[in-house]
Amino acid sequence: MITTFSSRAVVLLSDNIDTDQIIPARFLTTTDKTGLGGHLFADWRYHPSGDPRGDFVLNHPASHGAQVLVAGHNFGCGSSREHAPWALLAFGFRAVVSTRFADIFRNNSLKNGLLPVAISAPAHERLVKLLKQQPDAELAIDLATQTVTLPDETREYFPVDPFAKHCLLQGVDELGFLLQAEPAIAQYEATHTPRVQTTAAAASVA
Repeated sequence: MITTFSSRAVVLLSDNIDTDQIIPARFLTTTDKTGLGGHLFADWRYHPSGDPRGDFVLNHPASHGAQVLVAGHNFGCGSSREHAPWALLAFGFRAVVSTRFADIFRNNSLKNGLLPVAISAPAHERLVKLLKQQPDAELAIDLATQTVTLPDETREYFPVDPFAKHCLLQGVDELGFLLQAEPAIAQYEATHTPRVQTTAAAASVA
């Protein structure tokens, strides 16, 4: 469930970060989300020996506990792997802020509870500048109003698909949404003649 939350942010400004960079293909052999956070940005995060790269932002102590990733333009492009939002969520991110998201990545994120926050280029530029000045500053994200409050207290609107928004606010996925409608479905079925019987009756009259 996502309603409102505040968090520090990790800034990773590369443009066109594709899903193979978010989670390399060699980690796609599992359908278990457990441990995927350790493979997030693996080729950028670790040396070939497996040792962490000290200059990569996710390896900085200040990044631990941050729930928002501030990325560059066109985040999540490339192949349609659902493991990408899985890995981001497993690391602890609840939202990614960018100026644009690839369509499939955005849809996969919304279905898995990761919020893609697309703001205007000027607002994004201002946010990055503010975070450089105040690295420990927090962003406040409000899904109900579809706004993100920057460290300077300005609020920026971001779009969200209405159905996805409903599911995120209710804390359900698409299957959960259908299960919520089960009483209404049962009532409908109890008060309507089954189509098979109607067809059979019509055939007997003919």
